[in-house]
Amino acid sequence: MSEQTILYTTDGPVATITLSRPEVYNALNAQLHRELMEALRQAERDPAVRCVVITGTGKAFCSGQDLREFADVGKGLDIGARLRESYNPLVKRIRGMGKPVVAAVNGPAAGAGMSLALACDFRVAAMSARFSAAFVNIGLIPDCGMIYFLPRLIGQARALELCLTGGQIDAVTAKEWGLVNAVAADEEFTDAVRQYAESLANRPALTVSLIKRALEMSQDSDLAHVLEYEAEAQVVAGAHPDFVEGVAAFREKRPPVWT
Repeated sequence: MSEQTILYTTDGPVATITLSRPEVYNALNAQLHRELMEALRQAERDPAVRCVVITGTGKAFCSGQDLREFADVGKGLDIGARLRESYNPLVKRIRGMGKPVVAAVNGPAAGAGMSLALACDFRVAAMSARFSAAFVNIGLIPDCGMIYFLPRLIGQARALELCLTGGQIDAVTAKEWGLVNAVAADEEFTDAVRQYAESLANRPALTVSLIKRALEMSQDSDLAHVLEYEAEAQVVAGAHPDFVEGVAAFREKRPPVWT
């Protein structure tokens, strides 16, 4: 039996999913895909979990696709089918979660590993982290959602430069470009991720879910549809006890206690 490629732990309202193939810098293979999907489903189903963190074991976040699975290169390999069967459902699962997902980028994130980080809602990077859109270096185009997410985060020109050169940027540059939300020194990284995740978990869960879905919808909608969606979602939020509690806490000048 193969060893687990995913470690799943919870600490209060935060679930941490750790990619655990350190011998290959947490490269993605079929088993890791299956276990990662199951871990995400587990976090989604657990009402005690209010924020999800994805990180890596060892020196890397994720080095991308494990190319040893591509033994049939040049012999009818259908990469598109693999994307439709594994990567595409993974990206949709992350983006469709009603809970915030944080990529804790502890080291290099390359190729599909960088795409995985981009698919998350937030990115916190260690100072030693590096981001590389390395697909062109093996004659492929970016996938796993990178072509969608990258230009929306850093702009078309910078995204094109990264994708065409196959180069890498460090954590500080990634922060300056808007690719990551926060950067922490390596020795402070674990605490920084915990504090970041806990701050997200300490929000009204229904409201968080509604905001995530609204912003996701707005990416490809016109103003009229967004305005109507806001109105419909606000009806749902306004009928929830958290709205009553939020107003009461504001009036009483105290921290709210969310249900």
